Amino acid sequence: MSDSNPSVAVIDDDMSVGRAVKRLLQSVSIGADTYPSGDEFLDTLAAIPRYRPGCVILDIQMPGTNGLEVQRRLSGSGIPVILTTAYDDAGVRSQGLALGAFGNLCKPFNAAILIQAVQAALGIAPAP
Repeated sequence: MSDSNPSVAVIDDDMSVGRAVKRLLQSVSIGADTYPSGDEFLDTLAAIPRYRPGCVILDIQMPGTNGLEVQRRLSGSGIPVILTTAYDDAGVRSQGLALGAFGNLCKPFNAAILIQAVQAALGIAPAP
């Protein structure tokens, strides 16, 4: 992936969701890296200091380090986080937004809404 293209880290323990989101983003020329766990993503950040995604799409409910903990660890990094979850819990949603989430989407989410949220997080003007 070239440095001139925006990139997104997609973190979801359901690999089919990660692949689908990656393909969707690539269809609008946004590169994406997928991670099956919060731990793997955090390990990559620690191992490769130059790696800095323009945005993170983060599943809340995951084994190991869950999405809210990953978001806490990203706090202060300036990386926008879009939370996703199949369990629409108002308390968890509020907690994520209080931690500074850029947005929160319930699965299954609308592809156009996800693209708009990512474009807004990356500061990309939507295509006409």
